[in-house]
Amino acid sequence: MSPRRPSRLTATIATLALVTALFVSVVGANPASAAATVKVTNTTSIRCAFVNYSTPTDWYVPTSGTPKGLIWLQHGFSENKGHWSTYAPKLAAAGYVVFATTLPTADLFGCTVQNIGNNRPFLDNIASMFGSAAGGSGGLVSSFNNAAARAGRSGLALPSRWAFVGHSAGGEAVAYVTNRIRTNHANAYARLGGIVLEDPVNSFIGANLSDALGGLASSNLSVLTLASPPGSCNNNQSGIALVTQRLANRSFRGAQVTTGTHIDVFGAGAGPLLRAACGTPQTKNVNAVQTLTTAWLDDQLAGTRRSAFYPGGTTYDGLVAAGTISTLP
Repeated sequence: MSPRRPSRLTATIATLALVTALFVSVVGANPASAAATVKVTNTTSIRCAFVNYSTPTDWYVPTSGTPKGLIWLQHGFSENKGHWSTYAPKLAAAGYVVFATTLPTADLFGCTVQNIGNNRPFLDNIASMFGSAAGGSGGLVSSFNNAAARAGRSGLALPSRWAFVGHSAGGEAVAYVTNRIRTNHANAYARLGGIVLEDPVNSFIGANLSDALGGLASSNLSVLTLASPPGSCNNNQSGIALVTQRLANRSFRGAQVTTGTHIDVFGAGAGPLLRAACGTPQTKNVNAVQTLTTAWLDDQLAGTRRSAFYPGGTTYDGLVAAGTISTLP
């Protein structure tokens, strides 16, 4: 007689226990161990055509200690910085300065997060902003100094190690900016540990994501991806297809969440409108996505690769065995 299979309820409870425990261990969700943080809202000056835009910005700053790095969180089409409101504090509690911007979805000059045919000059300006920051000047540094002072941490320096996260069309934007930094801003590129793409979506116009991934494929920069199943919100995995094609030379590209939604990384921060459009994230999937994202960012910024969070490791393989994720081809 074959062994009796566990009930679906038993498997679900085991999965929830696994991902919850993993998330606590990686992010430091225990209030006793988490660093205190403060959120500051201000603006960051980013050049658009012949004017400077005052870009809405949320900073999340640890209130003590030396931050381990800077993480830029970039939303996608029709989203905003507020959608990071539950995940960003967890990253800050883990010791990172978090920089979340709201980039336009529509703009007369093409200064948008997604490509409407002419947003490359705007994304080039964002890359230049990071380039200036590596030299200690420019809009990013000014915005951070203002936030640090308002957080009670005057004199705190902008962290010297960076990592970027982009969701949906923001994944395309982050990939393009990263590749532009690679080719045009060597000092900034030396600070960059890697990027994590959250269900990236390719714009209907242009080849920003394809070109960027093609350029990054030849580098040694860590580029990792988390995907949801094909659907309208991720344009039937248009971006994921490019990741698997353009990064075919990489041994590991990331994972797909088996029953995931396009907005898992936001968790409760997604809000009712995104949930109505893309589905309500399940707790087990939110925990898995945020756990892996945080672990990968930790490694990118520290220059490490802890085996637990990749194929063959206990955490990663536990999520595979639970049916929560599968490895991208």
